Amino acid sequence: MLYNDLQNGIYIMHENEEWIPPFKEAFERAGVEFFELDLSKGGINLDKEPPKGVFWSRMSASSHTRAHPFAKEYARAIFAWLQSFNRRIVNPLCVLELEVSKVAQYLALNKAGFRTPKTLVAFGKADLLELAKSLQAPFIIKHNQGGKGLGVKLYESFDEFKAELDGFEESIDGIYLAQEYVKSQAPFITRLEFIGGKFHYAVRVDTSDGGFELCPAEACELERKPQLAAAACDIGAKFTVREDINAEFPFVKELEAFLKHKKIEIAGVEFIESVENELVVYDINTNTNYNKALEDGLRAKGLQGAADRVVEFLHTEFKKERV
Repeated sequence: MLYNDLQNGIYIMHENEEWIPPFKEAFERAGVEFFELDLSKGGINLDKEPPKGVFWSRMSASSHTRAHPFAKEYARAIFAWLQSFNRRIVNPLCVLELEVSKVAQYLALNKAGFRTPKTLVAFGKADLLELAKSLQAPFIIKHNQGGKGLGVKLYESFDEFKAELDGFEESIDGIYLAQEYVKSQAPFITRLEFIGGKFHYAVRVDTSDGGFELCPAEACELERKPQLAAAACDIGAKFTVREDINAEFPFVKELEAFLKHKKIEIAGVEFIESVENELVVYDINTNTNYNKALEDGLRAKGLQGAADRVVEFLHTEFKKERV
């Protein structure tokens, strides 16, 4: 299939079908048509124009964990093609590069004045072991290309890490991060959701179980706890709206300015409130998902969920294209 032959419209570009249903439902509620562009297959004719419309990138750094090891490279080629014809991409190629590299994220955040965890970068496991010696325990080891918290582990001592090094999960790009452990004031992290570059809501994510796999999507939750698929359990309890954070917070405004500068229009930004009263940003997820129970609760109160706001934003941008 050649992408050149697709019809004009609003496209969600992705490689993971499991994350699409909440957005499909939101498009249906709005009565707006959309299409999907599978970034794990297909092809393009460089001499022919792409379809016209709006293309929303939902390319994920974790695509290799779903048997799509080349999806990131396919995406780079497709995005370059779309941009060469001045197509409207929400989260374009420069944003993709931030999504697939925590090194690039931390450098960009640091340059903008945000506090991030102190990080050492190792090219290969041998150098990772040497670098980890200089970190004060406890410390975290993670992959440069992760997603869903995969490849992230807390070590209480260097000896513990050394003993597990050979069995530590291989990073897809061979790059590993050895990072300080930032202790939070309370067992939760906060995820700020931005749509159209503007703050939408803040989510409190409970971390009392000690895990790092904090993806809010229902598919992720069921993947972590398969028994929930057959049980009438509330999987939204882990994710709740933080009413005490709003669009007027200086920190939120600073992040909005940063996202605008980096051309990031839809994203979730995660941070920790440390015991030293610092706001420490540790992840920008440009392939953000929203928790179903939380979203359903907002709609039940007559409030706009994030998925519905995304559809509204994409539809507005599509109308601007005058296709």
